[in-house]
Amino acid sequence: MRQDHCRFCGKKLTDTFLDLGLSPLSNEYLSEENIHQGQHFYPLVVNVCSSCFLTQAEEYETPEHIFRSYQYFSSFSVSWLEHCRAYVDMIVPRLKLDTSSHVLEIACNDGYLLQYFLKYHIPVKGIDPAENVVVEARKKGIDVDCAFFNLKTAQEMASKGASFDLIIGNNVLAHVPNIRDFVAGLPAVLKATGTITMEFPHLMRLIENTQFDTIYHEHFSYLSLGTVHTIFETFGLKIYDVEELPTHGGSLRIYAAHTQDTSHPITERVTDLLQREAAFGLKNIETYHNFSQKVSKIKLDTLALLTSLKQAHKKIMAFGAAAKGNTFLNYCGIKRDMIDGVFDSNIHKQGLYLPGSLIPILSPSLLERERPDYLLILPWNLSEEITTAAHCIREWNGQFVTCIPDVKVF
Repeated sequence: MRQDHCRFCGKKLTDTFLDLGLSPLSNEYLSEENIHQGQHFYPLVVNVCSSCFLTQAEEYETPEHIFRSYQYFSSFSVSWLEHCRAYVDMIVPRLKLDTSSHVLEIACNDGYLLQYFLKYHIPVKGIDPAENVVVEARKKGIDVDCAFFNLKTAQEMASKGASFDLIIGNNVLAHVPNIRDFVAGLPAVLKATGTITMEFPHLMRLIENTQFDTIYHEHFSYLSLGTVHTIFETFGLKIYDVEELPTHGGSLRIYAAHTQDTSHPITERVTDLLQREAAFGLKNIETYHNFSQKVSKIKLDTLALLTSLKQAHKKIMAFGAAAKGNTFLNYCGIKRDMIDGVFDSNIHKQGLYLPGSLIPILSPSLLERERPDYLLILPWNLSEEITTAAHCIREWNGQFVTCIPDVKVF
């Protein structure tokens, strides 16, 4: 449905950040059985609130429809697993967690992160609405509730005596349409001196590096530290530290606590980043108005390259059947007449077809059989991991292509 008012502050929305036209849900992959049944396409429009500057996509499908069965399994990215292992090894001594501590992860997916707490014998709890990934998490010995996290869920947990020393939310804050209801639930299950850490792609980096492919229907919000700071303050939470991370092309990891908790003083990193965001222009509406021109240039440059390669009778394939790749392909209008197939290591996606473009998803084991001349890396944030996994294309002088922040052949 068209969204007329900001989902945080309620102000009327009058400014468009980006309009990517019509697109299917990015994680709604098709099987051989339903590929000919048609797909629903929805407007992919992002607006920005001129008051609180929450940048937000319009909601056309319910979270229940989007997330009840989810094809993204976090454990299939080697670099992401290493990122999570390093986080656990860092946070356990930093917060002095031990066997008497309790950890909650919201949107725990297949247990990709909580599994690393188990070696420390720290009690963990997960919550995730996707039934298929919850099954995988439970196989790892993790206690998981299959549900959405919100104020009601948090109050139910608290009524049963649940409270946590650490609450984790990696790449979940952007996925919740009712961000007020979600954040309101956090204080209810956070211990008096507990910490919340959340990671999310940084809006400043999205704009700076033209990362428009991180925009899709499953991402309801695009976040800056300043906006999240305001939202958390509204619900009695303070952000006391922040780290800038390379993940997803540039993310933030925030550390938050109860506002009245004096055991966590606010670091200079918080005030410094708030100042840099302001200097970048995140509180200037013109910064948002100028973004679409940069996105259009990437589309035109990509189509020019692929068209010239096809005219030269080169075989083009892609690697990484990620949601961001689907946004990119559908916005550019790239289909099977341009790209013969996409390789992906996720066995749950192999044999399916990308939504919209209908490009078939293949196992990377077929790379040497297919022998593409050019391999388009769709999840460009995993370029290093993918170029290593697909290094065999060098044997027949194959080349890699990335298109964000600009078109590059290497």
